[in-house]
Amino acid sequence: MVDYQALYNEKRMSVEEAAALIPSGAVCASDTALAHTESFYQALANRVLRGEVKDITHHSILEFGDRPFFTKEVSEEYHAISWFSGVSARKGINQGYGDVMPAYFRDFPRLFREFSKPEILIAAVAPMDKHGYFSVGCVGGATPALLDTAKTVLLEVNRHMPRSLASPQIHISQVAALWEDDHPLRTSTPVKIDEVSARIGELITDEIPNGATLQLGVGAIPEAVGMALKSKRNLGIHTELFTDSMMALIDCGAVDNSLKPIHRGKTVATFAFGSQRMYDYIDDNPMMEILPVDYVNDPAVIAQHPNFISINAALEVDFFGQVCAESLGTYHISGTGGQSDYVRGAVQSKGGKSFIAFTSTANGGQSSRITSTLTPGAVVSTSKNDVDYIVTEYGIAHLRGASLSQRTKALISIAHPKFREELTFQAKKRNIII
Repeated sequence: MVDYQALYNEKRMSVEEAAALIPSGAVCASDTALAHTESFYQALANRVLRGEVKDITHHSILEFGDRPFFTKEVSEEYHAISWFSGVSARKGINQGYGDVMPAYFRDFPRLFREFSKPEILIAAVAPMDKHGYFSVGCVGGATPALLDTAKTVLLEVNRHMPRSLASPQIHISQVAALWEDDHPLRTSTPVKIDEVSARIGELITDEIPNGATLQLGVGAIPEAVGMALKSKRNLGIHTELFTDSMMALIDCGAVDNSLKPIHRGKTVATFAFGSQRMYDYIDDNPMMEILPVDYVNDPAVIAQHPNFISINAALEVDFFGQVCAESLGTYHISGTGGQSDYVRGAVQSKGGKSFIAFTSTANGGQSSRITSTLTPGAVVSTSKNDVDYIVTEYGIAHLRGASLSQRTKALISIAHPKFREELTFQAKKRNIII
């Protein structure tokens, strides 16, 4: 019988020794959020600064905290490509110290397998079980694809990482090196729900029937919806991101997943980020499934759920209904992520609805998020042909099946009142409404 602990001990080393295994010219990758290992990135950056290694490429998804590969000091030899940006990536990219991969979240695994083909996978995992397997914990994402392309697997083992029973597993026989770092997991800051977000949440909640299956995005409005749904019953969850507001719905009994046609009784996500209490909930929980993103975010899978409700955010929307959720003009903010995946899946679901929700103004009330045309350089995250409902604190505009003129009138009606006259003028000027 194989002694897996002996194998573990043979491959255990310091993070600096593991970083020394990266050769010049290597293409590395990490999966989403908590799959990242900050100590390793710094150890590798230190090697770059000492001139020991050159021409490293690192593919990265949703970075929390600072990342050395998005800084001027190492950017010439440590090249970063962000597939969905956190704060450090956003800053570095806008300063010219990183690159962006345009893609739908559901397509990440295929793009890794067919185009990027990273040869080194770097991941944070839960401790090894008695069978020699490490759980990737809070991430399903693209890890199976990265395992397919990786010739070298390097793992940070953290006893605080929850052991998700359904997330991708990595066997000790696949691992080249590992190190132990039992730092507390990064947690999210609780979202403050203001009066406007609460109002938007109430509007959307009125549109959600008992028995619906939910996907909630990030921010105050999705959190407000989550809090407002506690009186509902027999809700289900099938989402890319599992959050604390969803935990609250499970705790109060609003979510039981009892009417889902697939994964009945179980909450499905492709990654989780939130409180330590949430991570404790995920640990060894058979009712929680964290699965690969090319399955979870597949619109055909999403559409199998009747009354599927998708709620996401935007930075601006134009008269056609084009949704920008990832840039301020040419200024990079994030990425498309799974917004379009869930918009498409929801509208194909029997009784399903997709909501793009945001406060009506930006810049302290100085500009309208509903615009005649998108800001020059703005990236379209959800197309005019896919968009369904747009929501502000002033109401709901149903755009799907509506003409340009009808859409424009509906959008103006939910814009902030102080911008409606100007928006109407712009629409008449363009002969959209007469």
